[in-house]
Amino acid sequence: MNYVTTRDGVDIFYKDWGPKSAQPIMFHHGWPLSADDWDSQMMFFLGQGFRVVAHDRRGHGRSSQVDNGHDMDHYAADAAAVVEHLDLRNIVHVGHSTGGGEATRYVARHGKGRVSKLVLIGAVPPLMLKTVANPGGLPLSVFDAFRTGVATNRAQYYLDIPSGPFYGFNRAGTATIPGLVQNWWRQGMMGGIKAHHDGVKAFSETDFTEDLKRIDVPTLVMHGSDDQVVPVDDSARLAAKLLKNATLNVYEGLPHGMISTHAALINRDILSFVQR
Repeated sequence: MNYVTTRDGVDIFYKDWGPKSAQPIMFHHGWPLSADDWDSQMMFFLGQGFRVVAHDRRGHGRSSQVDNGHDMDHYAADAAAVVEHLDLRNIVHVGHSTGGGEATRYVARHGKGRVSKLVLIGAVPPLMLKTVANPGGLPLSVFDAFRTGVATNRAQYYLDIPSGPFYGFNRAGTATIPGLVQNWWRQGMMGGIKAHHDGVKAFSETDFTEDLKRIDVPTLVMHGSDDQVVPVDDSARLAAKLLKNATLNVYEGLPHGMISTHAALINRDILSFVQR
């Protein structure tokens, strides 16, 4: 398997498929998953002739289960380690959920001269937590519940999330897809509980406002209107206003996990954006 070791000694697993001379697309996964969550996108864009790269965040998937560095600064630096190891250039970065935060911080702080475009899907920026300056955010109790679920019975919690709000399977008339639920559980349980517990703070309390303002590459912001995990009004709509060169696509009725439930639609729109 492919690994790169970061400056602080963490082994980051990555996939690197396709022609090394082709334009690279790098995928950043959500909490508490792994690079495997991008299977549909990796295969689609590989078939379109791109070089596709995806890594497991520290503490997630096949990367080292370290007990430190579970914050956005380290996440972005780890992504930079993969990019520099592979010497990727003219990259399209695609981030989902927490991975959207990671990709945002990477592009803002490490991406100069290497980034072509950015795609944010169901992404957490600018800030999820409700504060005086962010009154539309979610209360701290929501994220405390995440931490409790992880710490007390992670195995059951990682069935409850994909069976319900993540894919919208709790909505009337929406049929559950058991394989998606099981694959979400598999990916989650591969990672380390400490990383997942600490990661809640990283995705909920990090303020990306200044990062978004700094980004000048073309950015596609994609979000489902029925996202029950990252509500669209306090994320995508605000992020698009802060970015210098943004296109906002809101998908009526689609859930947080639309990269899996509606992969063909999402892949088509990313491809159209990349080819502009």
